[in-house]
Amino acid sequence: MTAQELSDLLKIQQKAFTKSPPEYEQRMEALASLSEMVEKNQERLIEAVSQDFGHRSAEETTILELFPLHDEIKHARRHLKSWMKRKSVRSSWFLLPSTAYYQFQPLGAVGIMGAWNYQILLTLSPLVDAIAAGNHAIIKPSEIAPASAEVIKDLINKTFDSSYIHCVTGDAELAKDFSSLPFDHLFFTGSTRMGKLIMAAAAPNLTPVTLELGGKSPAIVHQSYDLELAAKRILAGKLFNAGQTCVAPDYLVMPADLNDKFIEYSKQVVEKFYPDIANNKQYSYYN
Repeated sequence: MTAQELSDLLKIQQKAFTKSPPEYEQRMEALASLSEMVEKNQERLIEAVSQDFGHRSAEETTILELFPLHDEIKHARRHLKSWMKRKSVRSSWFLLPSTAYYQFQPLGAVGIMGAWNYQILLTLSPLVDAIAAGNHAIIKPSEIAPASAEVIKDLINKTFDSSYIHCVTGDAELAKDFSSLPFDHLFFTGSTRMGKLIMAAAAPNLTPVTLELGGKSPAIVHQSYDLELAAKRILAGKLFNAGQTCVAPDYLVMPADLNDKFIEYSKQVVEKFYPDIANNKQYSYYN
């Protein structure tokens, strides 16, 4: 898709939003359609993610991506009506007899840029929020995971009208064009380096940007803590998804005299969690 085609698509969505912003019934229907789309195609999504990784455990994709996504959709549908209600607030005495309230309004047509390490969840979870808030949306999955990006594109564009929700795929150049569009809001998940580039691209349009960025995640182990339990919890977080999680522990801070014992416990934990890890099909790896 060219930069001009992207721009035209955004204009179509913004025009459609201005003409008829999604009300409660349409938002609920869209959330239900999204849930049904994911449920009916979960095997296809799981296979695509595994293809992108080299091998990604089906259990991990189900537990770490599909379950949380379905839970978020259910939560949004359960609470949407109350979220859309006016919220009365106290007003200053000198404005009597007037009343004051919050009335939450959708922003318009928003852009969503996903991340490769949790392609399904980090692309479609922000979409759940965008739909619930009454926005139109264009989503771009990460080009680093092309197989799952193309599956998401196919499913989204078969499920929704392009003037409401649409998915585009492409390389880094398309990502640059995407982030330069005058969205009513732009949501990006990824690295700090890319986050800076996204903000710079959005700045000329004064596009509001939400960034969910990765970073360093130290684990601190105190002298008084149960070292075996610490090893279990830290290794669980580190071994999930081949360690490709934004909050996976990067390094340990602990008293030096605990090092050898912690290493011993860690080896035991790995053997228990993933026996014969090099050939264990429940352990994911990325290549």
